Amino acid sequence: METTDRFRAAVEKRDLTALEDLFTEDVRFYSPVKFTPFEGRPMVLGLFGVLLRTFEDFRYIGRFDGTAETSTDGGETPSEILLFRAAVAGREVHGIDLLQYDESGRIKEFTVMVRPQSALRTLSEAVLAGLVADGLVPDPA
Repeated sequence: METTDRFRAAVEKRDLTALEDLFTEDVRFYSPVKFTPFEGRPMVLGLFGVLLRTFEDFRYIGRFDGTAETSTDGGETPSEILLFRAAVAGREVHGIDLLQYDESGRIKEFTVMVRPQSALRTLSEAVLAGLVADGLVPDPA
């Protein structure tokens, strides 16, 4: 899917502006560390700004496509999985990005899964600090 290629190129170039028109206005981002999704294009783009600063040596290493049921409405939509490797504060991270599309080809749901747990904990702390620093979420302290 063309959107996936554009998404992958934008992430690999760390080009936040190139991501803007790839998401629906009401996109939902399901994080591995938060039960409720991040919702809406402005919040998701803010989150991506933090992620692009947080990941080190980020690279996609594989791709699978098919269909999957969405969390939003239970409908089956075109979907793709991108496998990635990266580091966060020196910890190696393995993960997948699940991209689910609307009828126009924009990303309407985005789910991330990460392993191992130690890397997830480090990633969670770094992302929370970035979200607080950027004023996207209140400081929990």
